[in-house]
Amino acid sequence: MKIVIISKALLSVAYRRKTDALAAIPGVELTVISPSEWREPNANVVRYEPGPTPNYVVEQVPMWFNGRHHIHFYPTVHRILARIKPDVVHVDEESFNLATFLAMVAAHRVGAKTCFYNYANIERRYPPPFSWFERYAFTHASHAMACSHEAADIIRNHGYTGPLSIIPQTGVDETHFVPRPDAHIARTPFTVGYVGRLVPEKGIDDAISALAQLPDHARMYIVGAGQYESALRHHATTLGVDARITWQTPVSSHEMPSVMQQFDALVLPSRTTSNWKEQFGRVLIEAMACGVPVIGSSSGEIPHVIGDGGLVFAESNSQALAAHIHNLSTTPNLYANISQQARQRVLRHYTQTAVAHQYWQLYQHM
Repeated sequence: MKIVIISKALLSVAYRRKTDALAAIPGVELTVISPSEWREPNANVVRYEPGPTPNYVVEQVPMWFNGRHHIHFYPTVHRILARIKPDVVHVDEESFNLATFLAMVAAHRVGAKTCFYNYANIERRYPPPFSWFERYAFTHASHAMACSHEAADIIRNHGYTGPLSIIPQTGVDETHFVPRPDAHIARTPFTVGYVGRLVPEKGIDDAISALAQLPDHARMYIVGAGQYESALRHHATTLGVDARITWQTPVSSHEMPSVMQQFDALVLPSRTTSNWKEQFGRVLIEAMACGVPVIGSSSGEIPHVIGDGGLVFAESNSQALAAHIHNLSTTPNLYANISQQARQRVLRHYTQTAVAHQYWQLYQHM
């Protein structure tokens, strides 16, 4: 089966472990179409990370309107699909995006079955032409995928009646994200990590406020960049905890396991806004694979991802977050149990191989 996946997420070598696993399945002939970079709004530029791509081809192509989530597109996709003549085209974009519409039109011209992947978990109706793109996708797709339960509900509410699966966009390489030898033991000082964009909706100021409520042996390690960094540093200084925080610029996906192994817990304190809530939280499963207990807010899909692999608190409640950190750092049995459960949950549900086989079953059904 000839399969084409169109995805800007596959700039990351860590994300491509999924396509490595997919390409290793007998009968799969895979091509990945990706830009050379993605200019994430209000954050860092994500560039293609070189790495081996066994048994498949990655074609880096131009992108117009780079950084514009809903109107970017790949002007050469129609020529590539005409050359490959795939059986299945997986457009790793929302149903209402221009890139999805143009790729699906090009795919149907060559007789390929198509699917799309929706992340949107905030209910809203789209004006033309985006509503037209969505209707075209709903009418012509052979399958739909969603990253969360809320996103799946929205697709249904908007009128999609075809086959629908809730599947992670990508899994974790459990041989790369591994626990340190003493992962089941909380250390002193107790280091709480955050990895991601430094923007208001990620709730990092709540984590800093929680740190101020904890003893001096609790520390934070913040990895990321974004428009909110100066405000966060000022918040830490105001609360008198700036000396207890280590700041790190973004690291590559290859370096991420060694960073996470320095954490005793990872926090994702996201806050729902009028136009955003947490869609998945990939850093959660990366930390869990490393046996690092995770603490997440109740925003969006976070509680579903964490399951029994960590702790959940009501978003914006820094007192509850501080209590969870305190309990983990002072209760050895609780810490050891959650550390082990976190790793086991990833092995059951979130490895690259597990996700790749879910996609393969979906493609066969299509």
